[in-house]
Amino acid sequence: MYTVGIDIGSITTKAAALQHGKLVGTNLVFTGYNSAAAGKRVFTELLQNIGINETADIKIVATGYGRSSLDFADKAVTEITCHAAGAYFLNDKIRFIIDIGGQDSKAILLDDRGKVKNFIMNDKCAAGTGRFLEVMARALEINLDDFGALSLLAQNPAQISSLCTVFAESEVISLISKGVARENIIAGIHESIGSRIAALAARAGLTTPLMVTGGVAKNVGLIQALEKALGLKAEVSEYAQLTGAIGAAVLAGNL
Repeated sequence: MYTVGIDIGSITTKAAALQHGKLVGTNLVFTGYNSAAAGKRVFTELLQNIGINETADIKIVATGYGRSSLDFADKAVTEITCHAAGAYFLNDKIRFIIDIGGQDSKAILLDDRGKVKNFIMNDKCAAGTGRFLEVMARALEINLDDFGALSLLAQNPAQISSLCTVFAESEVISLISKGVARENIIAGIHESIGSRIAALAARAGLTTPLMVTGGVAKNVGLIQALEKALGLKAEVSEYAQLTGAIGAAVLAGNL
């Protein structure tokens, strides 16, 4: 039997398949305006990639903000639970997760069995999320994929005091007009996000070992700023962006 997890996020939709407890395939597509269509597409492509038919014995768990739109899933589970299961699957020593998603950030404390003990979620404001970074990238006219490497070149990170996305964008535009180097602005943005997420983590009972998940985890500059703010090293898996989907696939094994 195969188990499949589908994580429909605000920016990307991810899928992962397990067979006999081993990861056998993953897939990722952009969500777009139709989350149900994205969920169907990521699933169909995943099965094609690993060479199995949709009529095979497959259990499916959906997660993410669009999980309720997936009518062919056997069950829908919150992303908090799925990220916990996914991180524990990738490394059973992990006891704390910071997930930086497109629209929210989460700090999750785990017990020694990988179950959620406590969590804090920042879902009222875009600051410290993927959307926030997208807005900043547009203001700076820089590809978001270049943010991490550029910030590592900073000599004097700028001070970004606003926590609101709109006001922070105005601050960035003002810094640009003053001739502040882009790498210093980006480093300042990362430090601002790092401080905000560190405070979130502290409220949830920050401990180690720590794993950072979500697509934003690919940003090396932000990870460095976050580690500085936390005073801790963080593990970033090659499957960071797929952790929720992997966890959903793990949980599908219990159906």
